[in-house]
Amino acid sequence: MELWVRSRSTEGTEQVMVHSAWDPASAAVVICDMWDTHHCVSAAARVEEMAPRMNELVSHLRAAGGLIVHAPAGCMDFYRDTPARLRAMQAPRVEPPVSVDWQDWNEAREAPLPPSLVGPTPCSCEATGPCGAGGPPWPWTRQTAAIHISAEDAVTDDGQELYSLLQHRGIEDVIVMGVHTNLCVLGRPYGIRQLTYLGKRPLLCRDLTDSFHRDLRGHFWGTRQIVAHIERHWCPTVTSDQLDGGARFRFRADS
Repeated sequence: MELWVRSRSTEGTEQVMVHSAWDPASAAVVICDMWDTHHCVSAAARVEEMAPRMNELVSHLRAAGGLIVHAPAGCMDFYRDTPARLRAMQAPRVEPPVSVDWQDWNEAREAPLPPSLVGPTPCSCEATGPCGAGGPPWPWTRQTAAIHISAEDAVTDDGQELYSLLQHRGIEDVIVMGVHTNLCVLGRPYGIRQLTYLGKRPLLCRDLTDSFHRDLRGHFWGTRQIVAHIERHWCPTVTSDQLDGGARFRFRADS
């Protein structure tokens, strides 16, 4: 399959190139933190709006032979003893070439973003004040039910388990989608920074992601800045329509 993937120079110039060797049958999809609820009402609503289109895409990629990895952090008890959870837990361990952990901002590799796009914030609403204080105890318990988990999939929030799964299947290409682009999608032990350090070839599905921030220039403006940052410093991006022939996703409120 040929994909038009987008990357940028570190100066910000947009570049388009063809990634002609991508094969869904030898690739994986990592669905990051698409929880069933959230302490921020706007973040939760955007997940539920995006989830049906994500489910369409992963259903197509599963049928094409891709490995679908569901990674809702902190929710592994919900999936205990399910075939998908056991698949990840029982993968024979492969020692990684680098440490597997949360991967913070890498000053040696990536330029700074506006503080509002990376700093801590209690919610991601665009209203005058935040909808709540944020912080634990976290309300999520599982991945949103709008995304189907098949017995042939894997469920994990452990980067070591993910690496072992990928190595045993000989998988180098990993499509990453989900939330939140500026935090978990980049920083989790199964996120873009970690996959890059492990020598994998991540691709961000840029229409099936969302960020968690508050900025007066608008929520979707901020998400586009973060996507561009990833294209400059971490990996190319692709859109869902190229992967399954469906419609590219766009939030209703994104004008």
